[in-house]
Amino acid sequence: MKERLQKILSARGVASRRKAEEWILSGRLQVNGRVAQLGDSADPDVDEILLDGRPLPSEQANVYIMLNKPRGYVTTLSDEMGRQNVAQLVVDCGVRVYPVGRLDMDSEGLLLLTNDGEFANRLMHPKHEVEKTYEVSVKGYHPASTVLLSRAIELDGYPIRQPEVKLVRAEGGRAKYLVTIHEGRNRQVRRMCEAAGMQVLRLRRIREGCLELGNLPLGKWRNLTEDEVAGLK
Repeated sequence: MKERLQKILSARGVASRRKAEEWILSGRLQVNGRVAQLGDSADPDVDEILLDGRPLPSEQANVYIMLNKPRGYVTTLSDEMGRQNVAQLVVDCGVRVYPVGRLDMDSEGLLLLTNDGEFANRLMHPKHEVEKTYEVSVKGYHPASTVLLSRAIELDGYPIRQPEVKLVRAEGGRAKYLVTIHEGRNRQVRRMCEAAGMQVLRLRRIREGCLELGNLPLGKWRNLTEDEVAGLK
């Protein structure tokens, strides 16, 4: 059955769809001896598909893992600046997986990785609004901070849905919150805190959809259960 080339590469765990599109545009993919074009389709069971002159790897079983990402790691598979990346933490999972969404280098906590491109695209698509909960420690707290943080502000020209904000504790000018958001805009929680006049000291994602980080040790990963995968789908 014919499928778009970027979908085939994603299903084989070679790259995300976005990265696959970049590779196609740069002429790295050939189908039956012809340089592929963006939008081309192929049947991986019939057609010869080459990436940089080499056949694609065999189709792999889908893998879904959850990592407790530490601070100081970038959410990429490699980094041109030589920084530590999350791929180094999951190298022993047995297959090439890539992150579903991002956590910035200074943030930590729950990060999903998979070789299932369809699954990743579904979770990251804005229309699905997968809820994410963060444990946030801040400085600059004042009595009006919780109300300000709970506003449905505009980011990148788009209004965000009103977040769910729970004050866990406050002492002097410091506080700890649980913040649940429905989008995943770049550094969203940090920017929300800045708009409320506070600076983030620590940011940790503890829940995504039906998944909870629980007691998974920092820097470690585990496979998702079948029920967890089904719940996310």
